[in-house]
Amino acid sequence: MLDLYRRTVARFPLGSVSYMFAYGSGVKQQEGYGKVGNGKNLRLPPGTVVDLVFCVRDAQGFHAENLHRHPDHYSALRHLGPNFVAKYQERLGAGVYCNTLVPLPDVGITIKYGVVSQEELLDDLLDWRHLYLAGRLHKPVTNLVNPSDNPPLKAALDRNLVSALQVALLLLPEKFTAYGLFHTIAGLSYKGDFRMIFGENKQKVHNIVSPQINDFFALYQPSLGQLSDYVAVNMKGQEPGSRKPAIIFEQDKSSSATCQHLRQLPRELQKRLQRNAACRGDYTQVVNHLSMASQLPEVLQASVNDIVWRSSVTQSIKNIPSAGILKSLAYSYRKAQKTFAV
Repeated sequence: MLDLYRRTVARFPLGSVSYMFAYGSGVKQQEGYGKVGNGKNLRLPPGTVVDLVFCVRDAQGFHAENLHRHPDHYSALRHLGPNFVAKYQERLGAGVYCNTLVPLPDVGITIKYGVVSQEELLDDLLDWRHLYLAGRLHKPVTNLVNPSDNPPLKAALDRNLVSALQVALLLLPEKFTAYGLFHTIAGLSYKGDFRMIFGENKQKVHNIVSPQINDFFALYQPSLGQLSDYVAVNMKGQEPGSRKPAIIFEQDKSSSATCQHLRQLPRELQKRLQRNAACRGDYTQVVNHLSMASQLPEVLQASVNDIVWRSSVTQSIKNIPSAGILKSLAYSYRKAQKTFAV
């Protein structure tokens, strides 16, 4: 599949691209969807849309060259020029400019691609300002540019995973299964998404996690190692209500461990916790209060949902002009078809 993706992205101006990844049901196996091809099977199920993200150092330069090469990828906003498109990308929504339902007959697929500046992506990964692309990157993706070649970005990607793991630990009980852990992590960027009310399959998180348990393990192994003082594999058991074998984790739920996780949460989430907690004061006081509060999971989940709700609404509104009305309707129709077909 990597060869297919490389042939797909070769047509784009890659000079300012610092990171690039593919994600979604056209890239990673999801339950209820057609089997994703591998190295021996390069064919994707009919109607599959491959999602791509380009992280760029120079948004205006990328759009200027891309508009020259592929004006048909853009809506009528192209007539306002690359400077406008770059500002529209960076100043509205979650900082991503999306071109939707772009057919590529030469490789036999349709793509949707987003463009984000590296500065904006770093901000989201470290601080969860939007929890938009940061949320996408809580789940396994296919890297098309190795992030290890970009130390600041690699550090931010790693920190984003540790943050997701720490939030999940705060939401979970003392003992939990691997499936429960990864379902909690994958659900962080979905529970507050207004699109989950309509247009998305309600089993979306399960469909992502169930066939990708091994990929989640590989992704979070370094983060689990970093937090080995607080969480460890306890034993092998069974999933609740199932005879399937399961790995059981056990974590330290002491107030000192809870304080440690709370202190290290991303900045935007800290702000939301300060607003939502019953305690009033600076964040240190809020941490001390929440570390002993039985309502911590509810307050924390509501705070995560606040971030996701805002960014999902503003980015979805922003995507209508960038995609164009007809493509927006077509994309929504495809989403609905997938929801009711699964």
